[in-house]
Amino acid sequence: MPPVNETPHQVPVREAVMVWLRIAMLSFGGPAGQIAVMHRILVEEKQWIGERRFLHALNYCMMLPGPEAQQLAIYIGWLMHRTKGGLVAGCLFVLPGFIAILALSFLYATLGNVGLVEGLFFGLKAAVLAVVLNAVVRIGKRALKNRIMLGLAAAAFVAIFFFDVAFPLIILSAALLGYWGGKRGMAAFQVGGSHGDGNDQGLSDRDSLLGEGLPAHARPNPGWSLRVSAIFVLLWLTPVVILLATLGSENVFSQIATFFSKMAVVTFGGAYAVLGYVTQEAVQNYAWLAPGEMLDGLGMAETTPGPLIQVVQFVGFMGAYREAIGLAPMLAATLAAVLTTWVTFVPCFLWIFLGAPYVERLRDNRALSAALSAITAAVVGVILNLAIWFGLHVIFAEVEEWHALGARLLIPDLTSLEPLALLLSAAAMLAIFRFKVGMLTVLGSCALLGVLFSLVF
Repeated sequence: MPPVNETPHQVPVREAVMVWLRIAMLSFGGPAGQIAVMHRILVEEKQWIGERRFLHALNYCMMLPGPEAQQLAIYIGWLMHRTKGGLVAGCLFVLPGFIAILALSFLYATLGNVGLVEGLFFGLKAAVLAVVLNAVVRIGKRALKNRIMLGLAAAAFVAIFFFDVAFPLIILSAALLGYWGGKRGMAAFQVGGSHGDGNDQGLSDRDSLLGEGLPAHARPNPGWSLRVSAIFVLLWLTPVVILLATLGSENVFSQIATFFSKMAVVTFGGAYAVLGYVTQEAVQNYAWLAPGEMLDGLGMAETTPGPLIQVVQFVGFMGAYREAIGLAPMLAATLAAVLTTWVTFVPCFLWIFLGAPYVERLRDNRALSAALSAITAAVVGVILNLAIWFGLHVIFAEVEEWHALGARLLIPDLTSLEPLALLLSAAAMLAIFRFKVGMLTVLGSCALLGVLFSLVF
């Protein structure tokens, strides 16, 4: 371990635990809402960390695969109370959402065909479509600053929507192109962008409880970095290796472990971007869920605290519930939910504990910044694909795939139009885009209207 000195802030670990639990219980609204909650509590209210350091930590987390809000919590917890603080902050950030989605998954699996439950998720689907479209607009405004970025977004959309190109390949291609452009000093790739409303007029690092200097434990130490990396790689991959060795690659638990471990490495651009990849594999390849059920899971994640990517827990739950052999369905599903959560979120600790001490060296790396900008632009196209895919499956009961000359088209059966779904989706979009109604209000209202529709119709 590196030299450890008591940090000057004198914040007891017990107090930090209660603060992180409070943040976790309030972390609704996706990454933007979660980051805003952390900023309000940690920077403005508690004054544990200054504005510059908060934004610098956030910029680093935006460059990593995985949920940036949870990684930001791990980063700040680690700065405050070393490795123990990072573990507490990261685990508590996920725990409330895990419990809530597990309870909803039980309800969905056992009562999914009950009219009221069907109505609830019918309403959530319509709201989720509006939320995803809002994400396209919001991220697009920030990322697509010039024709190069627009072209990258368009190319990514065409690749995944019409040619079914794998999400990791799209991200890798965008990153390499952005890095190449950044190395050559091309201004089109240096679009930057703010991740929040913070500015230099906020709480200074010097005035924060953590102070301006670097805590002793946060100084780069190659020996400690190698040890902590080895520990978390073993924690992450040991269950995967054991499952593959004992059950084989075709078993549903092995498939869940390998797929979501792979996903944890390519989840750049936030949850909405990777959901296109998860949907592509979980629905079309593994057939763990139907398209409408994927929307139901996203509705669960939108209305519970914690990272939005925690929807993968529901995907793993349903996959094992239907396909596990030799175990009671509900037990298999519960074990799969735990496994999915484990292989998805353990890597987040690895990225922070390994890279955070060296993050200062990355602050002014123009080529790396350009790669991130290119990835973000490509992600807009991927999310647009997700929005159209969701929209077709919400509004039409039957959607067929048509293949020709290597391309793929999604063709809805116009006679299967769902008028109520169209009406509710339009109302949700009007509420979000025209009247700026909050996401949770829209989700709750649509869920209630869905229940009412199920009672009337």
